[in-house]
Amino acid sequence: MQLSILRSEIATIVCAIALIFFLVFGADLAPDKVGVSASLALLAGLFFVMLWAAFSVVRHAECLASILGEPYGTLILTLSVIGIEVALIASIMIAGADKPTLARDTMFSILMIVLNGLVGLSLLCGGLKHRLQEYNLQGASAYLTMLMPFAFLGLILPRFTESAPGGEISSIMAVFLIVVSVVLYGIFLAVQTVTHSDIFQYQAPEKDNPTLSDSHDDHHDYAVRSKTFHTIGLLAALLPIVFLSKILAGYVDFGMDALGAPLALSGFLIAALILTPEALSAIRAARSNQLQRSVNICLGSALSSMGLTIPTVLVVGWILGQRVELGLEPADIVILAMTLIVSLITFVSKRTHVLQGAVHLALFATYLILIFD
Repeated sequence: MQLSILRSEIATIVCAIALIFFLVFGADLAPDKVGVSASLALLAGLFFVMLWAAFSVVRHAECLASILGEPYGTLILTLSVIGIEVALIASIMIAGADKPTLARDTMFSILMIVLNGLVGLSLLCGGLKHRLQEYNLQGASAYLTMLMPFAFLGLILPRFTESAPGGEISSIMAVFLIVVSVVLYGIFLAVQTVTHSDIFQYQAPEKDNPTLSDSHDDHHDYAVRSKTFHTIGLLAALLPIVFLSKILAGYVDFGMDALGAPLALSGFLIAALILTPEALSAIRAARSNQLQRSVNICLGSALSSMGLTIPTVLVVGWILGQRVELGLEPADIVILAMTLIVSLITFVSKRTHVLQGAVHLALFATYLILIFD
């Protein structure tokens, strides 16, 4: 029994060992000391170890989802994963890197990956296997109702306000965004977990199609143990990732500069690291005909990213006296607006199919082209 537990937690153990290694030898392995090639190799190694540990975070979160049921399980998963994003961005800011658009690029990347790439793959994979899939329309509407003001106030409006140059925002607007983000996201969490948790669940009439019901026992193929065990396991996997974030940030910054890569690529890499395990969970849920869980993961990740990252980066920027630029460039505003419109159309009906997934994937491909164009 103990051997199987140890084997299942090997990713967490490796991540903890990597953290200890860099705490001891990190000064001698600094990017400017080891050079470009070694830095890129260390970046790849760190990325792999943190990604592996992120799968452990998802595994424990999914086991808690099986124990607690929806929407609490998915909420734990999204908050854990987005917590990694916030830690990464804050670490780069604290390290002193002069990248005022990093938070903006990361949030924009997460929205594009989730709302286009992840939603598209989930609908495509689920549609190919089950043709039409159903979910609770009220839950998706609640997510999109919250996402719209976050996206427009946080990423679009700052490009047009005249109180600060470029995509920056004034002090009074920063305070306003912090308060609005905290209040709106707090209200949403109360609605999701207390007052209207039923709208984030789906139960089809068994006489119509019993395979559509969301069975909590089918969320994963992992061995489910006690709530205490998985809570401790989740924290044990999450904490080394958070502490390694600052180390990874230095190698990402050095690597992107050395390769002459566009700055937006840094945001994309951070978003990819954060979302890969969660993406597999969403796709697996869609293929298991649990579209409600897939929708909760996709839209919940996008909303959590906006609701938690905006106030965090503004507070950290204010404390450190750093510039924070949130306003997107015009081309990015167009693709974001198009994404939100298509998402509203996709989730206007409680049934989804392959065509909708293909459209979202086309928008995701457009976003990837824009990174390098």
